[in-house]
Amino acid sequence: PEHAVVASLGCGNPTALATLNEGDVVLDLGSGGGIDVLLSAKRVGPTGKAYGLDMTDDMLALARENQRKAGATNVEFLKGHIEHIPLPDNSVDVIISNCVINLSGDKDKVLAEAFRVLKPGGRFAVSDVVSRRRDVPAEIRRSVELWIGCVAGALHEDDFKAKLTNAGFEHVDIEIVREYRAADARQFLSDAGLDADTIAPLVDGAFGSAFVRASKPASPRP
Repeated sequence: PEHAVVASLGCGNPTALATLNEGDVVLDLGSGGGIDVLLSAKRVGPTGKAYGLDMTDDMLALARENQRKAGATNVEFLKGHIEHIPLPDNSVDVIISNCVINLSGDKDKVLAEAFRVLKPGGRFAVSDVVSRRRDVPAEIRRSVELWIGCVAGALHEDDFKAKLTNAGFEHVDIEIVREYRAADARQFLSDAGLDADTIAPLVDGAFGSAFVRASKPASPRP
C-alpha cells in the first residue's frame, strides 16, 4: 500500500538483498509502517511468517492497517523494543532491519537478542548507516546527521563487525552500497547555512549505507 511506502524511512532495501525462502520465519527490527514486513511476507509465502517489531503505537497501528489493505495473513506486528525481542529462543530464520539498529543505545544487547531468537544457521541481514572514518569531529557528525539521518549512533564498520562476532555470529560481512561524498553534501550544507567548503571535505567518504550480513552457527561452538 502507498501508505507503507510513504512511511518507510530506511537507508536500504534488506528484503532485496536478504536470502528469503518459502516457509521462512522473518523478523523485522523496527518495522515502522510495515513495508519490509509485507515484502518479506510475499517472499516466504503462506507457509512462512513475517513478524514486525516496533515500540510505537502509531507505527503499529499504521502497519496493521497496511497489512489489512495488503490482505497479508502471514504477518504479525509486535510491540516491544529491539533490545528485548518478545519471541522465544531459536524461533526465527532471518532477521532484517532498515536503518534502526544504529538508533539503539545498547547495540550489544540488540545483537545478543538477535542471536538468541535466530535458529541455528539463521541469517542476519540488515541495512544500516556505518561510519568509515574515526576522525570526524562531533560537531560535523551532528551536521551530517541532519543531512543523512541515522548518523549520531552509527558504528564504525570495524566496530560493527567486532560486536557481531562477540555476540556469536560468524561469516560477518559489511558491504557498502552507497558512500556519502563531499559533492552530495554541498547543497544541503549550503542550504542549512553551513560552510560547505570547510565541512564537505571532512565528511567525504566518512559515512555509508551498508548491507550487514552474518549468520548464527548451525551447531553450538565447542
